[in-house]
Amino acid sequence: MKITFIGAGSLIFTQRLLVDLVRLPFPREEIEVALVDINERRLSYIHRIARRIFEEKGLSAEQITATTERREALPRSQYVFISILTGDLEAIRKDIEIPLRYGVDQCIGDTIGPGGVFRAMRTAPVILEICRDIAELAPRAFVLNYTNPMSILCWVVKEAFPNLRFYGLCHSVQHTARQLAGYLGLPPEEIEYWVAGINHQAWFLELRFRGEDMYPLLRQKAEDPQIVALDTTRFEMFKHLGYFVTESSGHNSEYNPWFRKRPDLLRKFTPGGGWNGETGFILKLYGTDRESYERELEALASGTQPIPYGESEEYGMKIILALEQGGNFRANINLPNRGAITNLPPECIAEVPCFVEKGRIRPAWVGDLPRQLVALNRMVVQSQEMVVRGILHRDRESIYASLYYDPLTAAVLSLDEIKKMTEEMFEEEREYLPAAWF
Repeated sequence: MKITFIGAGSLIFTQRLLVDLVRLPFPREEIEVALVDINERRLSYIHRIARRIFEEKGLSAEQITATTERREALPRSQYVFISILTGDLEAIRKDIEIPLRYGVDQCIGDTIGPGGVFRAMRTAPVILEICRDIAELAPRAFVLNYTNPMSILCWVVKEAFPNLRFYGLCHSVQHTARQLAGYLGLPPEEIEYWVAGINHQAWFLELRFRGEDMYPLLRQKAEDPQIVALDTTRFEMFKHLGYFVTESSGHNSEYNPWFRKRPDLLRKFTPGGGWNGETGFILKLYGTDRESYERELEALASGTQPIPYGESEEYGMKIILALEQGGNFRANINLPNRGAITNLPPECIAEVPCFVEKGRIRPAWVGDLPRQLVALNRMVVQSQEMVVRGILHRDRESIYASLYYDPLTAAVLSLDEIKKMTEEMFEEEREYLPAAWF
């Protein structure tokens, strides 16, 4: 069994998944891992860390290879993980700071809105090149993507490579379930849930503990100011919409027209900063002290810092186990809707419960989402659809239109202002975009 990691230098995902891999009940001699990254320094660190993980768990470090050339790694791959970042910190800074000059205030800006749209335009061409190589060299591989903007990238790939087994994985459902367990004072491993919607905006349609509905208790907890202050916008949405949404309050504050359009609303709904909605928080996340980060990588690679071997919340290796050995593992996965959620377009990318069985991934039927939930999903989906069209056809008008109808951008700016902002982003980010845009 060969597993290839493209963007292996994304340490958090790769380390977690490798630790999960060595815990699986596979014949050890059958595991082969290929690490790919264009950053040789990062690749060197993760290669050393991966070898250490294998050796400490009794596997041979020779079962791991590392290369900067993905075409060397892809042949015979049965599973391919993708976790890449296209563009540097300066590109992300432009994603945040140019819209902010116009009054569009983003916290993360990696999913929709001006930041998400331009990240998609930078990233999609690279993802398509990767998928072109997979289609040639490993056409039957299951491709498991962790790269944002998740929905837009999955949609672009499915339009360009409809036969590729390409799925999007995120941990927002699992993380939210754990957070809700904490708010409720319950053991997280016993929380039961049924979640569906779109990535970063899926809904806990059911929330149970030992068969009992937990929403009445959560409504009681939502009266506690100390709890609400931890997750401000999501509790406000829960109060008005009746269901709890996935992903952090900071993310969710920028996916709708309600929280980030005026300074007084920002003060009210993003207290404490950080993941709760701080302006440009992504720049802090990505701009942390590089020297300290590399010292941590060296400590993990050299063995002076212990590697945590607890099971992660990531779905990746559990999916591989079910695909290889059967059973019936359920995970929320991003894939073409095709009627799973009956009141969302069939061609959009939905995040729905899927049953992973031997050799296949089978989405569950969800039916209609409640109207007040699907209305917000549709606002986002229509913007995503225009981004996908713009990327595939190099159509600037579609990119403008995607932001005309973006919930946050439209709440702040006029049509002329949106177009002017977008044109400025095109010009300022020219070096990060394909020449065909100009």
